[in-house]
Amino acid sequence: MDWSVFEGVKVGHLTDYENKTGVTTILFENGATAGVEVRGSASGTFGTDTASPLHLVPKIHAVVFTGGSSFGLESVFGVMQWLEEKGIGFDTQVAKVPIVVGAVIFDLRFGSPKVRPKKEWGYNACQRASNSEMRQGNVGAGTGATVGKVKGIKFAMTGGLGIAFQTIGTNVHLAAIAVVNAWGDVFDWQEGKIVAGAIDPETGNWLDAESLLLKGEIGYGFSPMLVGENTTLVCVITDAGLTKLQATKVAQWAQNGLALVIRPSHTMYDGDFSVVASVGNKRCDFHALCVATQKAVAKAILNAVKDSKPVIEFVQI
Repeated sequence: MDWSVFEGVKVGHLTDYENKTGVTTILFENGATAGVEVRGSASGTFGTDTASPLHLVPKIHAVVFTGGSSFGLESVFGVMQWLEEKGIGFDTQVAKVPIVVGAVIFDLRFGSPKVRPKKEWGYNACQRASNSEMRQGNVGAGTGATVGKVKGIKFAMTGGLGIAFQTIGTNVHLAAIAVVNAWGDVFDWQEGKIVAGAIDPETGNWLDAESLLLKGEIGYGFSPMLVGENTTLVCVITDAGLTKLQATKVAQWAQNGLALVIRPSHTMYDGDFSVVASVGNKRCDFHALCVATQKAVAKAILNAVKDSKPVIEFVQI
């Protein structure tokens, strides 16, 4: 299965391997009814208010995930330029204004702190977008992602970008894209074990973030070196018909999938963010859609780290 099951949906990346950062764009050429949930306490976002059920605009036209922390939000304007040139946007009579939702990860400590995604990067990611883009791991916004930073970057592993698909019944489709840059560990709930996270470089054993916290080994209060440096970003696409209010509720369930595999999640140091985009009008049980969302998000996060190259192997190919 690929993005072609969703009409008008394309995914594109701009990847800078040398500086370990990048941009991922998810384009909705026919628009998408969207809902957003921000559950982390260190988020960096753009345009999330447009997905509110109380907001005027009915649809969004793209989601942009980017590295570079808040600096990387400049890439959103390249996506807006590309969409405007294609005549895609909210019709204001005098111009079509593209409605874009964006969110960032902090990758400045792992890669170059001075090289951040720019407007041109967002534009180029749109040019490269297709309905068959299925790369995972160190690509796009996941290029400089890391996980397991409870004791600092030297104990961390590379994170990445992951994709997962789910079918409800015989004809309703759902997909999740996750950019995994978490403070905590990634836990495979199906096998009952940590698969990525903080690791002791001498023994190769998992440090187990939650166990360290419960033992009181992390410390008290906030660490200036950790605040705002972590985030998992999730975009869920479905061809089930949703209202903005329903999409918002599904976005909340997307965060359940995140909590299933990232331990701990939704911390004061993470900017955990989810957006749900409905691009069809198919019908299914609403709670079936919510459960499918939770599972697809969890699988996408696992795929992100399973396809990620270790730091020592992380070179341009």
